[in-house]
Amino acid sequence: MTIKTQLPWPLRILYLAVVLGLAGAIAMWTYDLGRGLAGVTSAGIKERLVEYQERIEKLSAERDQYSTTVNAAESQLNIERSTKQQLANQVRSLESENARLKEDLAFFESLLPNATGVQGVAIRRLKVDLIAPGQLRYRLLIMQGGRNKPEFVGNLQLAMSTEQGGKTTMMTFPEGNSTDSDKFKLAFKHYQRVEGVLNLPEGASIKTVQARVIEKGQIRAQQSANL
Repeated sequence: MTIKTQLPWPLRILYLAVVLGLAGAIAMWTYDLGRGLAGVTSAGIKERLVEYQERIEKLSAERDQYSTTVNAAESQLNIERSTKQQLANQVRSLESENARLKEDLAFFESLLPNATGVQGVAIRRLKVDLIAPGQLRYRLLIMQGGRNKPEFVGNLQLAMSTEQGGKTTMMTFPEGNSTDSDKFKLAFKHYQRVEGVLNLPEGASIKTVQARVIEKGQIRAQQSANL
């Protein structure tokens, strides 16, 4: 047999009210706790966002600074390269000018009175070079040294040692019946520059060139040059 004891209605109502109040308090506390946690998380995220934004701005500023430094260094390097190229061009120009001055000096020195060669006639600065297949350019200066010398009248002759088809032969310009003999005539009192271009036989290889100054059938001066 079971005996059940029932509480009076006022106590039961009071108990129910206490339970409901406690449940409401717990619910309110849970709600407030959730809101608090949510508030803390949102603030933390905002702080992180602000921190990351500041770091990004700092890195961007450093990047811009380094980029400016690199651009300035590159510009300076380009200026130095340009200056170096200009200096190199100036050096080449000065070297070329120096070579020309040396040639002019040698020329004017050669104009001084001398007694080289028979009757003071001499060949100075003989230069020969191939300007194209089958074409030879020659340049030379012929002088007459000494004082009170009469005008020299004669001819220039160019003798060449050539190799063609495995055979070595001699060629002479101008040839006996050549129509170009006038450009080999010489007439000067102190000096005369002579230059021109010769057409060579096809396949001929030039070894040496000898310039001769001839007066009345006699060789007065001669000089050789190799290619």
